Amino acid sequence: MIGYTTLGVKDMDAAKKFYSELLDAKVLVDVGRLAMIGKSMGEPMISVCVPYNEEDPHPGNGNMVAFRGGSREGADALYNKAMALGATCDGAPGSRIEGQFYGAYVKDPDGNKLCFFDFS
Repeated sequence: MIGYTTLGVKDMDAAKKFYSELLDAKVLVDVGRLAMIGKSMGEPMISVCVPYNEEDPHPGNGNMVAFRGGSREGADALYNKAMALGATCDGAPGSRIEGQFYGAYVKDPDGNKLCFFDFS
């Protein structure tokens, strides 16, 4: 089970706001250059950080963080919320993998790829 995933960001305040609002969560740990956002320390979290070397963050090619939507409507709601919070579309909501998987894809304001999904 994943405890947390970390994404590099340029603006910590903007990233904390984006993920807290997107996930209806809160900042659980904040140590300046790194913050962990979630609903509780016992559940998987998303962590945002300014890279340790203080150079610009670079989203990985092929890297993605996927969040359960709970349903197709839930995946759509997260996608729409992310877009309203400043994300950009990287794949409109829809069925994939012969209708067995429903996904919606965005890039956060720092270019990190996110997926909101539901298995049919």
